[in-house]
Amino acid sequence: MAALSLLSPIPSSASLPPIYSLYHFKGTLQSNKTSSTSIFSGFRSSWSLRNDSKAEKRQLGLMVARNGGGGELDDMDEGQIENICGQDEDDEEWTQAHASSSSPERWDVLGLGQAMVDFSGVVDDAFLEKLDLEKGTRKLINHEERGRVLQAMDGCSYKAAAGGSLSNTLVALARLGCPSITDRPLNVAMAGSIAGDPLGSFYRTKLRRANINFLSAPIMDGTTGTVIVLTTPDAQRTMLAYQGTSSVVNYDSCLASLISKTNVFVVEGYLFELPDTIRTITKACEEAHRNGALVAVTASDVSCIERHYDDFWDIVGNYADIIFANSDEARAFCHFSADESPISATRYLSHFVPFVSVTDGINGSYIGAKGEAIYIPPSPCVPVDTCGAGDAYASGILYGILRGVTDLKGMGELAATIAATVVGQQGTRLRVQDAVELARSHDFRLNSVGTDVGS
Repeated sequence: MAALSLLSPIPSSASLPPIYSLYHFKGTLQSNKTSSTSIFSGFRSSWSLRNDSKAEKRQLGLMVARNGGGGELDDMDEGQIENICGQDEDDEEWTQAHASSSSPERWDVLGLGQAMVDFSGVVDDAFLEKLDLEKGTRKLINHEERGRVLQAMDGCSYKAAAGGSLSNTLVALARLGCPSITDRPLNVAMAGSIAGDPLGSFYRTKLRRANINFLSAPIMDGTTGTVIVLTTPDAQRTMLAYQGTSSVVNYDSCLASLISKTNVFVVEGYLFELPDTIRTITKACEEAHRNGALVAVTASDVSCIERHYDDFWDIVGNYADIIFANSDEARAFCHFSADESPISATRYLSHFVPFVSVTDGINGSYIGAKGEAIYIPPSPCVPVDTCGAGDAYASGILYGILRGVTDLKGMGELAATIAATVVGQQGTRLRVQDAVELARSHDFRLNSVGTDVGS
């Protein structure tokens, strides 16, 4: 079929062809022929909203800071860290009361990404100047530098969380698909690299409370990676990343087995910064395609794309079924100048990737397919914190695909509403109650469209 013109608009009433639906796109997804009762047996018991008491997080950072980033933290167990960290204001997790210890037959989504604990703090410009840090940048730091910065943060207001762009998306997705909305909750998992240290246990536990199963075994002689996020009053973020064990994600029989039981496999773009991990990504995507899974890639960062352009395109061009990017990242993929419109970049990318999702901040977003693109207007909100908006948007797209939705407009509007909800709050995670309300408000439309198309 001849390629369609990049200038050809899609009618606003356009529907996604049945091939794009998860239940039609990959005919080899045998899980869809299996009874949901057998797949999700043991996962439908009573669920309750967890309301742990909040506790001071500052002590955790001090313990990490001592002795160059290790210190007393190395001598603590997971329970002690939990007592120190308590619950974040956006950490309202749906906790399964009687969860089965066995894994489901298939995972709806498996994400491969950097597993790092975030320390997010509010500082002033003088703090950055004192530590000779350039505001608004992202910098890799070593073990000793991490300890020095955390020590300097003594007295600042900050919190610890299981962070990362991919984890934000997965948590939102799990909350949208929780059992309070449907009797078929989504099974969501993540793979990556954490150490067998208290921070690694903290990361795994936090994700589990959000109903994300972190499935990779810990590296016993390593140190879990961390990202220190320093926010100044002008809302600019300066990020200091200590990669630790997150810099090495190995492909092994365990990861291969997990991928073979996955419907959608999501790769975080930040992993492309790590040479050894690129080989893991390639093997993992090959395994995903062999087993009929959809492969999604998040762009993550413009500078990362520019530094590893060929590696990105090796994966995107050969394996990706879905790509998530913002307008700058989309232009970087296309080698377009800043003057080019995001809709042009969306159309261009959709000649190579079946489903393209491009966000453009307050200007809205675009979904591309088969050389065409549809515009999704922004959902109104009063901005509070734009961090995590793209991650939330991606969760809405994945939710729609997993539900078998074929309507581009409806899927995009749900994703835009989810993103606006996160932008209108402090913190990067979609809250449980918001997820429930959003999923329910769109449920009738999604069910109606998903049933009528591609049957």
